[in-house]
Amino acid sequence: MTGISSLAQALGQIDRIQSQQTLLDELSTQLATGKKTQKFSGLNTEILADQRARTDLSALETYVDNIKSAERRTKLTLTAIEEFQQQASNFSDMLVGLSQESAHQLGEPIYYDDPLTPDVEENTIIGYSSAAPDVDFETLQDLASNLYDFMVDLLNTKDGDRYLLGGADTSTPPITDSGVMESAISTRINAWQAGTITNEELIADLRDRSIDGGNLDAITDTIVGYSSTLSAGTAGKVFVRVDEKSEIDSTVFANDPGFRDIMVALSYIKSADLGPIADEVEIDPVTGLPNVTTQGAPGADVNEQKNNFFEVFNFLSTTVNRALDDIDQQRFKLENARARINEIKVNHEQEQNVLKTAIDEIENVDINEVAVRLNSIQLQLEASYGVTARISQLSLVNFL
Repeated sequence: MTGISSLAQALGQIDRIQSQQTLLDELSTQLATGKKTQKFSGLNTEILADQRARTDLSALETYVDNIKSAERRTKLTLTAIEEFQQQASNFSDMLVGLSQESAHQLGEPIYYDDPLTPDVEENTIIGYSSAAPDVDFETLQDLASNLYDFMVDLLNTKDGDRYLLGGADTSTPPITDSGVMESAISTRINAWQAGTITNEELIADLRDRSIDGGNLDAITDTIVGYSSTLSAGTAGKVFVRVDEKSEIDSTVFANDPGFRDIMVALSYIKSADLGPIADEVEIDPVTGLPNVTTQGAPGADVNEQKNNFFEVFNFLSTTVNRALDDIDQQRFKLENARARINEIKVNHEQEQNVLKTAIDEIENVDINEVAVRLNSIQLQLEASYGVTARISQLSLVNFL
């Protein structure tokens, strides 16, 4: 006689239903998340490959983040350099455009005959009746004055709270306009006008940036206003870590020769003590002797004064032109660094895509397949519930 029910049959049915419920929960989670499992242990034999791929991906993400920050800072630095170079080029053009044929003063020329040689009519121009500059010289000085502060701001370009042209010393402004250079240059101009120092000595003071060569009056980096680390040469370089073994140098110092020479030239030209080119002179009505009321460049007459003025002036003009080439080299160096950084970033991003694909293949499920299996297990579970319900309602009468 066939048994209607048994404990073993009931327990077997319960196990089947529990297994189906567990599988239903697992498939529902997979459908919701798209992942095979919520724990690494659920990956079984693929767990090691998955963890290695995730470790490599995390390292690449760190490098790419570093590179993106470096690219942003490099772009800001390049923008500052390019603007500095453009403005310096405008300044250079105006220096070249200042004619050496004129004393660039608004006053009338003062002629003088030496009373000690009454038989000789010298009619030498010894100066001008006014020290007021003409429009060309005044415009040049105004440009230098306006550009100076702007150039300081460019050299102090920041990314957030990081100064970009101070090397590894990112918390200190690379250059500060404390007025020390302005005062130092004024002192040297006054000494030159008084004949205390020669053209060559003034040029050496403007050119030399260290006293190590014996020139104690050199316009050093400290006098220019550069930070202590830049002035001492102890500011570390800036490197971008692009992978496990490689770093790329993206350093540009605000006191590189091109930048430094242009700052000195601007300070010299904008100096209030620079003009006039020739002496402002008046003739004493009683003695007939000339009296210098405002001193210009050194020299016995206007020709000597102009020659002396433009000897120093032409040195600065040549220096600015050479500085533009130096800045162009710095810009080219930084452009190369940026190109290398970008190339490596592209390679990293390609590797990231490969690793993400590998991880997806290990961790992800086929949503369509899961949906079909989920639908199937739901039907099976419903059938199991139906069978269980029917069995629980069986009686001897129903069976018969």
